[in-house]
Amino acid sequence: MNSDSDLQIAGDILEVPHLLRAPREHPATVAEFVGLARSIAAERAQWEHLVEYDATTRWYHRLSTGPGYEVWLLSWVPGQGSGLHDHGPSSGVLTVLDGTLTERTERGTRALGAGAQRVFAPGYVHEVVNDTLEPAISLHVYFPGLTEMPMRTACARRTGSEPVDAVTA
Repeated sequence: MNSDSDLQIAGDILEVPHLLRAPREHPATVAEFVGLARSIAAERAQWEHLVEYDATTRWYHRLSTGPGYEVWLLSWVPGQGSGLHDHGPSSGVLTVLDGTLTERTERGTRALGAGAQRVFAPGYVHEVVNDTLEPAISLHVYFPGLTEMPMRTACARRTGSEPVDAVTA
């Protein structure tokens, strides 16, 4: 009977680099995109000085891009909202950095405080609004990068009908 172990026969897998998967240079899974958003949120000094507030429209700034994705920083003064929309073929991660935003979907309304994250797939219809008396900041990761943001009507949300208008972000 042979008493050699697999380790003695094959060697330590950690010592054989060609058998290991190469680490990814860029996010490729939902969990990795969530992790990217969290790591950017944690590096406040890298984005806080960029934030501006505009009373007439939502302010936004593209922070970075990578292969197939974009990262956006948005500010929301009290009363500003996105309107009911989806993100075309893009999936995404929404992270609230400061303040509180309200997300409305056909399933209901949810308050998202600082640190809250929402993950969504293509076709996810929602509206995001700052219903509070304080400004808010959010981070958005889209993959693939955002090429369209079809606006919906409340009727379209209930019936599942096609978008009534499209804008490119």
